[in-house]
Amino acid sequence: MADGFDSPATWVLLEGTSDVAAIRALRAARGVRPDDEPCVLVDMGGATNIRHHLAAAAERDPRPRVIGLCDEKEAPYFVRALAAHGRAVCVPTGPEVAVEPSVSTLPDFGFEVCRRDLEDELMRALGVDGTLAVLANLDLDATFSAFQRQLAWQGRPVIDQLRRFGGTTAGRKELLAGALAAALTIDDCPPPLAALLSSMPSR
Repeated sequence: MADGFDSPATWVLLEGTSDVAAIRALRAARGVRPDDEPCVLVDMGGATNIRHHLAAAAERDPRPRVIGLCDEKEAPYFVRALAAHGRAVCVPTGPEVAVEPSVSTLPDFGFEVCRRDLEDELMRALGVDGTLAVLANLDLDATFSAFQRQLAWQGRPVIDQLRRFGGTTAGRKELLAGALAAALTIDDCPPPLAALLSSMPSR
């Protein structure tokens, strides 16, 4: 939990381990090694814990800068938490930003929103072929083919099959998120992830 950390300049609040793995991989591609990471990548253990982490940041002395990432469907949790506890640590950027946080203004408060979720952003950026290539590199292609033959998933869109496949075994979602992120070129990075990365200090 973030309130167990020392107080670095920036906390990056992320919903779970797969988000942390993806951001870490994207940072590594930009030359930031885990040992040199100037931010704390916080696995919140679920979006509903955002309020607790914002409150913990507000109690710190000195207070850290707080930014983060959320899934579209979880964005209302972040809006309510910002309204309740976030003003001390999440300052809107620019003079024209609306005073009250909302789903549309979350990026102005430092929180980028994935259109569906992080895995969907990564898979759409890579495309089906690129995502399948990552599975092959992880020696998961045969396992995925077996999954596709399951009656419940036959005939479904491949992207939906891929998304569900990532969550069928403990640890696979985190593994895939890191590998998918590592397979992206810098130019192909999805907009919400690129925006978050650009707001994170490199040193």
